[in-house]
Amino acid sequence: MNLNYPNGKKYKPSELPIDNSEKKRKNGSYSNRGMTLEEDLNESNQYYRERKIAVIHKKPTPVQIVQVDYPNRSAAVIKEAYFKLASTTDYNGVYKGRYIDFEAKETQNPTSFPLKNFHQHQIEHMEEVMDQGGICFVILRFTKFEQVYLLEAKHLLSFWKRMVNGGRKSITKEEIEQTGYHIPLGFQPRIDYIKIIEQL
Repeated sequence: MNLNYPNGKKYKPSELPIDNSEKKRKNGSYSNRGMTLEEDLNESNQYYRERKIAVIHKKPTPVQIVQVDYPNRSAAVIKEAYFKLASTTDYNGVYKGRYIDFEAKETQNPTSFPLKNFHQHQIEHMEEVMDQGGICFVILRFTKFEQVYLLEAKHLLSFWKRMVNGGRKSITKEEIEQTGYHIPLGFQPRIDYIKIIEQL
């Protein structure tokens, strides 16, 4: 299937989010879990909704289908599609009357989190959310250690500006530990980020 960006540019498969869960299940970092960060967050959000704690959903990526083949009556094959818009962040919703908006990222790098995992339009979106008084943050997972952190968007923006001004192109793990909040992995919910939000 051909998938294109809104400007008509053809995508390269490496630019799309790839589900590496099968690969991760086979290597050491996910041998005992077999769950991606997204799956853990989706389960946590379901836990929050069922208990009326918060209503948070993953945002769908808007895609416009432009070519479909019908090899037979009971099947349709999408041959070409476009991303309608550049995506903003992964999740949004409401908690105690406050708007929540956040991005979720994971890395196999054990010592730092590369800022190339974020895009300029995401940074601008986070700034807009904060300007409106929303709660905005990123959830970062170091897959090697199975450690998850909540980093407020204001700190991410500070590290981003440092990079734009010629500084380092990543956030060190030590910086995340100092400015962020460690979220111990649990059972229900798996990633209890609401507990951290209550502290902010």
